[in-house]
Formats: sequence, structure tokens, C-alpha cells
Amino acid sequence: MTPPVGDGAFARWLAVRAGDLLLTLRDDLGYADPAGLRDAGDKRSHDLLVTELQRWRPGDAVLSEEAVDDVAARRSAERVWIIDPLDGTREFGEPGRTDWAVHVALWSRSCGLEAGAVGLPAQHRVLATDQPPGYPPLPQPPPPRLRLAVSRSRPPAWLAAVSEQVGAEPVPMGSAGAKIAAVITGEVDAYLHAGGQFEWDSAAPVAVAAATGLHTSRIDGSTLRYNQPDPRLPDLLVCRRDLADRLLAAIARNAQETP
Repeated sequence: MTPPVGDGAFARWLAVRAGDLLLTLRDDLGYADPAGLRDAGDKRSHDLLVTELQRWRPGDAVLSEEAVDDVAARRSAERVWIIDPLDGTREFGEPGRTDWAVHVALWSRSCGLEAGAVGLPAQHRVLATDQPPGYPPLPQPPPPRLRLAVSRSRPPAWLAAVSEQVGAEPVPMGSAGAKIAAVITGEVDAYLHAGGQFEWDSAAPVAVAAATGLHTSRIDGSTLRYNQPDPRLPDLLVCRRDLADRLLAAIARNAQETP
């Protein structure tokens, strides 16, 4: 199968193919062995994405959660695909969960994050930079409290204080991709994370969020940078532009240190 022309469309195509594979794997293996299902999902999605990248973008480097990081190769490359073959592996292994994703992003030396796609296979949708969603409209009527997507398992210790100060209701969700997608679609107002992540956890959803015009940054307000020597990227904020200053100020008042 020949992929579409253009890196954004290609990222979407890859996310769809990997997502279809993961849905089929869930159906075929079932949930009797959750650990085995999760391991198979990580490996098979990674193998598919890397095989297609090697075939259709052979001159580009790859940074994947499921492979040994060749720092020298990607740091010297003009273009690097940053992929998370299965973001939200825990949720993938739980029956009925839809908050897991496939991340495919392209970083280039000239543009930074140039293209990206977030596949949400169990939700039957893909968000990508080739056809970015519109800026999320304000809900009508507005909810009584801000809706703040946070980690199910690793919310920041100071989250309660920040939520109280800005009048927010924490909304626990699974993968980073699903949480940022919820901001993009307007299901929540912001996503705040400070519990430790890597570049592959956020590159693709941040690329799509930025393409829609949302605010994306570290929790100190600094720029999110990718293809760094150390791929750890421990914190981020994605939110509506009108909320950024308010949230960043509350974080600064309460976050003593970032893990």
C-alpha cells in the first residue's frame, strides 16, 4: 500500500495502520493475559511503524519508546520521527478503555515539530497536522469549573492546590495523547503534567495542539524542545490560550520542584 504524499498525511496514515493492528490484536488475544497483550501491542505496533519508516523515509532517524536510543544518529540527522507505538499501554490492556493512543511525530532541524498524528483507535478517530482541528470552542453554557486533564496514576503533588486556586476540577485520564486530544476537541480545558515523561509521550499530540493554536509549554512557561540529547521531558502544559497565564501563575506559586 502506497502512503499519501506529505509528511502530515503520512503521519496520519501510519497512525491509522498501527491503530488498526492494535484493535485487531485486542480482538484476537483478548484480556485473559493483560501483560502479554500489552507486550504484544508495544512490539507489533513498533515493528509496523519502523518497517514503514524504513521503507518510505529511509534517510530519516527514529526515536521510539520501544527501541534503543541511537543518540548520535538522531542528533546528527536533519529529520527525526518521534514515535510512541502504544501510548497508554496500561489502558490498552483493560477491557473497555478507549484512552490509549498511537503517536507519530516528525521533528526537523529547520522547523522543530513539523508534523504529527495522534491515533485514538478505540475512539475511531485520528487528529493530525495535515488537517488540524479548529480551535476548540467554548462550551455553552460554560461549565462551573475548569476541566483539568491529569494522570490517573501520577498527578503532581501540588495539583490540589493549583486546582483550588484556578477553580478547576481534575479529570483523570489514561495516555498523554488521549489527554491532549481532549484539550484539542474541547472536552477539557487544559492538561497539566509534572510526573515524568519522555519526548515520545508528547511530541505528536503537542504538534497537533500547536497546529490548532493552543498554548503548549513546560510548566515554567518555557518552550518544549525535542530531539534533545536526553529524551526526558518531565512536564508540560497544554491549554486554551486564555488560560495559560492563569495556570502558569498558579503552578509557579505551588510547584516547589519538578520531578
